[in-house]
Amino acid sequence: MNIVTRNKLIVALDVESAQAARDLVAALRGVVGMFKVGNRLFTAAGPSIVREIVDSGEKVFLDLKFHDIPNTVASAGVGAARLGVSIFNVHASGGSEMMRRVADAVSNAAGAEGFVRPAIVAVTVLTSLDETTLTSVGCRSKPDEQVRRLSLLAEASGMDGVVASAHEIGLVRSAVRRGFLIVVPGVRPSGDDFDDQKRVAVPAEAIRAGADYIVVGRPIIKAKDPVQTARQIIAEMSDVFAAQES
Repeated sequence: MNIVTRNKLIVALDVESAQAARDLVAALRGVVGMFKVGNRLFTAAGPSIVREIVDSGEKVFLDLKFHDIPNTVASAGVGAARLGVSIFNVHASGGSEMMRRVADAVSNAAGAEGFVRPAIVAVTVLTSLDETTLTSVGCRSKPDEQVRRLSLLAEASGMDGVVASAHEIGLVRSAVRRGFLIVVPGVRPSGDDFDDQKRVAVPAEAIRAGADYIVVGRPIIKAKDPVQTARQIIAEMSDVFAAQES
């Protein structure tokens, strides 16, 4: 298995108990690159499950989407970093000061305490939202326009990357610096049910467009054979890289 390709796949541990998460981590260890701990698992199991996964040698993307006053988010970000996560996120709509404060606070704490600074990525527009939903909450921009605006704001505010749908990868890439991370949720294997997601893509599309990481949850964790499903997704991504190199 190509390690570079494998490392691009983040599996969302959207389960209700620490034991269910442990079982998935044990099964997928060495198969996928990272595990996402989101609000569902974190609320049920707390920070201890994050520490446990990190201590086992696996990488964690802490997906709590911090969005609050700058001081609160800065403190929460330092707490997340101390857990040893590789990535965590905030909402770009929290504004420039909030993002700048959390980036600075985490960098300062990492330097003072000697831990590795995680990447901080800013959520642009959730993949469950479309133009109609944005309009209903008072946003007059189309999703792609809003993603571009928030991506530029995130870059200027010290973020390491953004969370955006596969449909906006190209416009983000054209707007930001090289090396700016793009994490793509809402990825579904070919032929899979889109569930509550609206702006989605299959793995090959996301990788071909330039995603640094793709996040897949239900299609893997609900599969009869999660390992086989993960391997199929990785194989699909590998085919894209092989085609690009030929």
